[in-house]
Amino acid sequence: MAHAPDDSDESRPAVFTSQGEDAWLPSEHSRGPWDPRAQHGGAPAALLVHVAERAAPGPGWQLARLTLELVKPVPLAPLVTRTQVQLSRSTVRVGIDLLAGEVLVARAHALLLAGQSLALPPGLPGWPQEPLRPLPRDCTERVRIPGLPQGTSFYGTAMETRVAEGDSTRPGPCSAWFRLAVPLLHGAATSPAMRAAAAADFGNGLSWVLPAERYLFTNADLSLNLFRVPQGEWIGLRSASEVHGGGAGLVVSHLFDEQGPIGIATQTLVLRERPAGA
Repeated sequence: MAHAPDDSDESRPAVFTSQGEDAWLPSEHSRGPWDPRAQHGGAPAALLVHVAERAAPGPGWQLARLTLELVKPVPLAPLVTRTQVQLSRSTVRVGIDLLAGEVLVARAHALLLAGQSLALPPGLPGWPQEPLRPLPRDCTERVRIPGLPQGTSFYGTAMETRVAEGDSTRPGPCSAWFRLAVPLLHGAATSPAMRAAAAADFGNGLSWVLPAERYLFTNADLSLNLFRVPQGEWIGLRSASEVHGGGAGLVVSHLFDEQGPIGIATQTLVLRERPAGA
C-alpha cells in the first residue's frame, strides 16, 4: 500500500511548485483525463484553497466554502494568481483569479470563518448522512474509471484511492476514499481543506453514468461547503450524477473523513458526444 507523502520532504515530486509570491508551475501530476494539455479540476481547486488560506490574518481560520468557476481548461503551463481580500471580525472573503499569461482560466471565491468552541445543547439532530464505511484500511479496490487514460496524472499518480461502496467500473452512484500520494505544493504543508478540495472534484468521474469512450462529462465548476475541519489524510466521497439530454448534468458528493461527515460538493456538468473517431 502506498504511504502518504511527507510534505516537508522537498525531494518528493509535487503537483505544483511556487515560482514566487503569486506564481505557480504545475507538474504532470496535475494532468486531467480529458486533454493531456489541461489539468484535473482538483489540482487548481486545492491550489486556490492554499491561496485563500494564506490570506487569513492569522491562525484559527477555517475554510467554510469554496466556489470555483473553471472558465477555460487550466493548462499545464506557468500560472499566476491575483487576489482580493475582505476582512471582518468573523469572516475572511477572498476572490482569486487564476491566469495563464493574461488569460483568465479559473475564478474562485472562498469564505473562511473564525473558529471557536461552542457549548452546544445535547441531542441536536445530526447530519443526515451515515458515516462512510468501510474505512480506507479495510478497502482494497482502487478506483478504476473505464475510458480514462493511464499514466502520470492527478487521477493516476497524484491520488491514492480506495472504493468503499459500489463499483467504479460500472455506471451509477459510488463511494470511495481519496488521499494525496504526492505533496500538493513543493515544500509546503497540505492543509485539511486543500485535501478536501483535491478530492471533491472527483465526484463526476466516480459516479459516471455515460461511457467516457463516447461522451465528455466535464465539470464547469465546483462548489464545496465544509462544516468542520477534516481530520486525517483520507477524504471520502459518496457521489451520484444526474444527466439530461439537453446537455447539462449535476453531481452531488457528500464528503467524509474517517470520523464522519464533513460537508458537501456539487459540480455542474457539460455533456457532449465525442466526435466520431476521436
